[in-house]
Amino acid sequence: MMLLETKDLTKKFGELTAVDEVDLQIEEGESLSIIGPNGAGKSTTVNLITGLLNPSEGKVLFRGNDITGKEPHSIVQLGLSKSFQTASIFPELTVQRNATVAALGAEHGSFSLNFLRRLVDYDDVTERAEETLRDMGLYEQRGIPAESLPYGDKRRLEMALALASDPDLLFLDEPTAGMSPDETDDTVDLIERIKEERGVTIVLIEHDMEIIFRVSDRIAVLNRGAKIADGTPDEIRNDPEVQDAYLGGVEL
Repeated sequence: MMLLETKDLTKKFGELTAVDEVDLQIEEGESLSIIGPNGAGKSTTVNLITGLLNPSEGKVLFRGNDITGKEPHSIVQLGLSKSFQTASIFPELTVQRNATVAALGAEHGSFSLNFLRRLVDYDDVTERAEETLRDMGLYEQRGIPAESLPYGDKRRLEMALALASDPDLLFLDEPTAGMSPDETDDTVDLIERIKEERGVTIVLIEHDMEIIFRVSDRIAVLNRGAKIADGTPDEIRNDPEVQDAYLGGVEL
């Protein structure tokens, strides 16, 4: 079943066309990776889909419904969530409260910070937050301030905030950036487990091709804002145009 589709998605910044009529189709339950050289338009494309930017032209359809131009919190409530390139957490709050805030915000939309006094009244939200922390291997650290976590755990907490909204579609923007090899392996294991156990559809932006080929069912390649290829990992690995655009002709 088609979960998300973009049609002629375009974003212009003045004379610069950052995203150029990009068509994407994302099937429910698959892992799609979006790759390309620096400046190819990968993050901008995801920001257009998740409402952080408004497109100049084109449409975004989720379960067949037009969500183009909707506010980010409204898109989250529909079932789309995103983690960012750099950890975006509440540093002074505990790990558990971070996850609970994310779960509550996704369920109830915009709110006053006074809700922090009443979190105990939302048993279902607390349960979902704790389940997410267990999934991400952060439950034992739930009582400590988020700012005290090691870097790799902060990145996993940021992923937990995205997961706490119980999304159908999860965008991960360079989730292993800055991690050590061991942290990277652990995070990739978590991504694979999230997909298998939660059934979440995943869209991944990542520069590490080893990770891309490991976790992807399908890969879309952008270059200079336009999509130049879309296929299985083997098809992308052997595509001469991709090799030329991505690595100057070097085989992937």
